[in-house]
Amino acid sequence: MATDLDIARAATLRPIAEIAARAGIPDSALEPYGKYKAKIGPDFVAEASARPPGALVLVTGISPTPAGEGKTTTTIGLGDALNALGTKAMIALREPSLGPCFGVKGGATGGGHAQVLPMEDINLHFTGDFHAITSANNLLSAMLDNHLYWGNELGLDPRRVSWRRAMDMNDRNLRDCVVGLGGATQGVVREDGFDITVASEVMAVFCLARDLADLQHRLGRMIVGRRRDGTAVTASDLKADGAMAALLRDALSPNLVQTIAGSPALVHGGPFANIAHGCNSLVATRLALGLADVVVTEAGFGADLGAEKFLDIKCRLAGLNPAACVIVATVRALKMHGGVPKSALGAEDVAAVERGAANLERHVENMHKFGLPVVVALNRFDSDTPAEIAAVQAAMARHDTQAILCTHWSDGAAGAAELARAVQARIAAGAARFQPLYPDAMPLAEKLRTIAQQVYRASDIVLPAPAAQKLARWEAEGFGHLPVCVAKTQYSFSADPTLLGAPSGHSLPVRDVRLSAGAGFVVAVCGEIMTMPGLPRRPAAESIGLDAAGQIDGLF
Repeated sequence: MATDLDIARAATLRPIAEIAARAGIPDSALEPYGKYKAKIGPDFVAEASARPPGALVLVTGISPTPAGEGKTTTTIGLGDALNALGTKAMIALREPSLGPCFGVKGGATGGGHAQVLPMEDINLHFTGDFHAITSANNLLSAMLDNHLYWGNELGLDPRRVSWRRAMDMNDRNLRDCVVGLGGATQGVVREDGFDITVASEVMAVFCLARDLADLQHRLGRMIVGRRRDGTAVTASDLKADGAMAALLRDALSPNLVQTIAGSPALVHGGPFANIAHGCNSLVATRLALGLADVVVTEAGFGADLGAEKFLDIKCRLAGLNPAACVIVATVRALKMHGGVPKSALGAEDVAAVERGAANLERHVENMHKFGLPVVVALNRFDSDTPAEIAAVQAAMARHDTQAILCTHWSDGAAGAAELARAVQARIAAGAARFQPLYPDAMPLAEKLRTIAQQVYRASDIVLPAPAAQKLARWEAEGFGHLPVCVAKTQYSFSADPTLLGAPSGHSLPVRDVRLSAGAGFVVAVCGEIMTMPGLPRRPAAESIGLDAAGQIDGLF
């Protein structure tokens, strides 16, 4: 069977100017990066973003399993299908992180006949956006340590520095470290550490900024640490915001690529969904909405993480109003949620599907709480049986929701045509009544409790006294209106990755809270989640290399 890479290489790519013209982007707005990818200039981005917006469709999924679900593939297949049906559609996706590409997850450009291209470029260095974000993050670190070395005029307490370095690679050895060793000329000795680039607040700022001026303003208000009296020191206090914005100037322009079927796709930005807010840049989303009748975008991991943050953080801060939601599931994944091990997924087990469907049902219920009409995309595998498929459809019928079989991996746009028609119907009905889960004025701890109880079905949160004190201090400092971004495992509604299905009555343990003043949200770190992942025992990097023709092999 042909692999994703085989299918991608067999595709005939169109010149990027042709794809731009299809999207309504003039040549004068293109900044080409080779033949098949380009950035869109800021003047055109501003002009197009001011147009009346098209309809925004969010693609999310059930809690992920090793069996796979296929959100990115479905996002691409749905966009292709809408275009094939005559609706002018654009796709807006996150950029892949190098860490997962070389770790365990692999690439993030879709699969089969529903991919964005050029696949190798997008999964690796692409247009250099992540390198720019990493550089901006570490410039701030360098300027901070330089300030400490040259007398610390701002009175920053080295013990209360909260800013961390970043790199776009999974490296557990860098989670915690000590810098400044080697004598007085080497700098001030202090504890430090690295986050993966997609967990950096610079990435969050980048993806929520409206334009270059807003970008620099948000960078400037990022808090790097505190003085002995508890007052904050920011990036603008260090006079780092201007240089950081300069490093990010070109990166903020959205990246245009294409699907195998020739649909235009904007791939831009990429915060993690279990650590940060998990969706592509606001700049790209607003541009797409100004260019297309329907924009199909994706939120990472399950709907309890990516979708909740997309709705409570991005849509709240940007004033976006989604028209519909697609939740992606597979029979295989539902069987895992029903207790079947991965090794036994090929055998029919209707009872396990019925048990596991509770996970899907909860995600559907949660999206209804936000006022969104839902369609379920059931990615079909050869091992799925009619009885198993009927069990999923029956479960969804109890929620007045369609579960539509999709075969876009093998059949491209034709395999998502029924899904596209269902989405068109939801948009035409105008049934969406989007509202965030909680109001701005709710206290921070209550916002966190609301997410835990309403989305995760937890009995309550466990908030240690130091974390509660931080929340109270931030409210006193004027940050109480910010939304909350929960960092927890993606594999469960709980903070325990082994607790599959639809658990309820558990507690959400809050290990720490962090203020992302530049991005505009408060992070609650729950359970054992890490902001710097590690590599697995057998990382994907072991299988990646170059073939005799110098082409990349093993990337998926």
